[in-house]
Amino acid sequence: MSLSVPPDPAPITRHLRAMFGSRLLLAAIHHIPVFEELSVGPLSLSELRHQLHLNKRPAMVLFPALCAMGLLAYDAAGRLYITELGEYVTTGHIPDLTGYTGLEKNDPGVIDMATLLRNDGPLDTNKGFSFVKEGSTPSPMDDLKLARTLTLGLAGRARHLAPLVAAALPESSGHLLDVACGTGYYSYEWLLRNPIATATLFDRPAVLAVAAELLDEFSQGGREGAETVKGRVTFLPGDMLTDTLPETNIILAASLFHDWPTPTCIELASRFADALRPGGELWVHDSFLNDTLDGPLAVTDYSAQLFCVTKGRAYSRAEYRNWFAQMGLINTPDTIATQMDYGLIWAEKPQ
Repeated sequence: MSLSVPPDPAPITRHLRAMFGSRLLLAAIHHIPVFEELSVGPLSLSELRHQLHLNKRPAMVLFPALCAMGLLAYDAAGRLYITELGEYVTTGHIPDLTGYTGLEKNDPGVIDMATLLRNDGPLDTNKGFSFVKEGSTPSPMDDLKLARTLTLGLAGRARHLAPLVAAALPESSGHLLDVACGTGYYSYEWLLRNPIATATLFDRPAVLAVAAELLDEFSQGGREGAETVKGRVTFLPGDMLTDTLPETNIILAASLFHDWPTPTCIELASRFADALRPGGELWVHDSFLNDTLDGPLAVTDYSAQLFCVTKGRAYSRAEYRNWFAQMGLINTPDTIATQMDYGLIWAEKPQ
């Protein structure tokens, strides 16, 4: 099946996410004294975290962003230092831009970002997480209205990326498990390319209700073979953190791990590895930090956005591969770029 590659809408999402990067910058200059602490000399990441009283997650959102902006960098000893450009946002530099940037320091979004960084999340966790559950509380995605709003809000992005992802996934006559499937578009496009394969879409019941509506629309869209897709889809409601996952040949985790803190990501990697049949593959579609944790800027901006509304952040490919290796999976070294600053990595379960 040929694939006509559409224009990449990344500039649109980059402008959206840059708002969160700007808030990080202003918080670092005016509310969390990053540059003041580093003005006396380079510090290791752990030393700077300690001086600023930051937990690891906010530090791994803030410092990669400041590096991507060119304001901080790592020296040969792995310590963070202020770059020549970064000196312009220190009060000891002549001239300095702290007064100019300070005109926006009391913006409500900046104040909220500084609070989130200091607290590693919202002060009231019952109100702060938009998309993921907190502890034993019900999932926000069990709310019919919220689930519908979010799922349809993400539908345009998924619909654009799904054909690109489906073209990169392996051709198979086997079974695909799409965990936290959302709209289901990734599975629908893959099934269209693999006419005898089957797929299970796993998510919260309210999300699956929307995915089922979109499947009806997809199946009736007039594309060759689309009418067969509906009969090869199973909707499975559940909680990926507690419920047993069905055995499968391929697992797709699209924009999934970035919602969760590192310990939960490790737990999910273990659960996914257990669900794979021997020779099966775990595919991750997401935006990845550099392994050096210093950019790219589009992804550090996205990480800041994720930090504000989930319990996670953007992770590097090295972090993913470390989790997968711990579970006995064999990592592949390749990355397949899709669009909108996303890409695919994958690992295989030994035979």
